[in-house]
Amino acid sequence: TALASSVTLTGAIAARVESDLAFRIEGRIASRNVDVGDHVKKGQILATLETTQQLADVSAARAGVASAEAAMKEARATFQRQSALLAQGFTTRPNYDRAKQALDGATAGLDRARAELGTAEDALANTELRADADGVVTARYAELGQVVGAAQKVYTVAQDGPRDAVFEVFEALVANPAADRHVELTLISNPSIKTVGVVREVAPTVDAKKGTVRVKIGIDNPPPEMS
Repeated sequence: TALASSVTLTGAIAARVESDLAFRIEGRIASRNVDVGDHVKKGQILATLETTQQLADVSAARAGVASAEAAMKEARATFQRQSALLAQGFTTRPNYDRAKQALDGATAGLDRARAELGTAEDALANTELRADADGVVTARYAELGQVVGAAQKVYTVAQDGPRDAVFEVFEALVANPAADRHVELTLISNPSIKTVGVVREVAPTVDAKKGTVRVKIGIDNPPPEMS
């Protein structure tokens, strides 16, 4: 009779996908709305930066758009008047051409002003750090009042969904892997919580210090206690 061997190892539950979240612009953190362990929803504001400069830029850009719209309105009225006069023979071609050039310049000026407003509004929106998916906050790297750079990590969020059970396995145990890739998993804090996962990834290298290989067991439908 063939004997089946079993090995018991201790590992950790980890999210299949984790997101490192950062502001796109530099600034001082004005509010921090969540902490490690909190569950967040996609689009939820996690933290904000001070907005004094961005609000001023938006205000100035809106004033620029209003001024450009007024210039555009005046240039269009002048051009339409010159067009009508030219058709009746009451103005010269150079006057008409100058009105056309003024209208073209006013049109370009309004386009630039609107683009500058869009840039300013984007910068203001970027003072808010939002979750990119539902999940649980697993790490926080910045404090209230701290100045953070663009792309500097502020939070890590473990996205909801599939989980992995991650183990550090001695090299000898993975040298001759079993044909059956299913593994029984039990929660240490509550042994009554059990599930079965499938080996989905074996690291190609050995940890030189530990002499172990990282193995990930996929759990596609984890029990709530393993989330």
